[in-house]
Amino acid sequence: MDRRAFITVVGGSILAGTLAAKAQQAGKIPRVGILSPAGAVEYAAAVEAFRHGLSDHGYVEGKNLSIDYRWAAGNPGRLPNFAVELVRLNVDVIVAHALVAALAAKEATTRIPVVMVATFDPVRSGLVPSLARPGGNITGLAYPESMDELSGKWIQLLIELVPKVPRFVVLTNADNPSHGRRLKDIEAAGRTLRVDVQKVEMRQLDVERALASVSKLNAGALVVLPDPMFTNQRQRIAAFALERRLPTTYAYRELPEAGGLLSYGPNLAGYFRHAAVYVDKILKGAKPADLPIEQPTKFELVVNLKTAKALGLTIPPSILGRADQIIE
Repeated sequence: MDRRAFITVVGGSILAGTLAAKAQQAGKIPRVGILSPAGAVEYAAAVEAFRHGLSDHGYVEGKNLSIDYRWAAGNPGRLPNFAVELVRLNVDVIVAHALVAALAAKEATTRIPVVMVATFDPVRSGLVPSLARPGGNITGLAYPESMDELSGKWIQLLIELVPKVPRFVVLTNADNPSHGRRLKDIEAAGRTLRVDVQKVEMRQLDVERALASVSKLNAGALVVLPDPMFTNQRQRIAAFALERRLPTTYAYRELPEAGGLLSYGPNLAGYFRHAAVYVDKILKGAKPADLPIEQPTKFELVVNLKTAKALGLTIPPSILGRADQIIE
């Protein structure tokens, strides 16, 4: 997967099941539903990666497989109804992107298999009882438990770039149930590194008000927590950071590609591409309860050198030497 490695939580073989599964019956084209709080345009690359993953297993959308898309486009309140729609369409598998979508799918069905993608804390959130033995109808790909450690890594990278910055602002989404824990990890790292950490919560999708609050705090750097809403707004956030001369870090490469400074974390497109492995196994008869939830083991560092120059920053060799990609 081009340096995107995944591990299963426990060893052992995964039963592929029988080829006589319902979705593979003669004359029936398998039907997959995608449920996401994000927008189709903003996540086009991720969906294309998913299609590539499907093609690796012989599936071509519109020929021997159909996909029903349900994009909340920044309004997660639409997800419960969208999940019910997919259940009524009797799709064979629901691919649920992010925790809010996975929770909506869980509420809508206990029958249709659900493959979650890029989900925080699936056990703590009540999605599954165990990563190794998820049981029920939900499996898929979760953020690694090492995200606790990764949260502090964002602060460390920014300190390498701007060592004298006394205050960091963390942009969070009040509607994301995992952000409270991420924020605690960053605050703990801030105490260790002796820097002040302040938070700004986005509420009711009001990104502009949240960015205005960031400005008022007069911070020297910005950490944007991973969230589909922020990925949707990556161009606006990158432009804001440049206007305010704020070095900014994010979990996904989508921010530096949009003009932000840097990112460090798993590859979002890699998540979606690997989700196709689960879909294929389920369509061939495997039960979600028997498929351990996987977590990424490869994190990538992406640096936008052009943005660094615009901010008047010199990227130290210690960061450049570790970068997986440098955008010039």
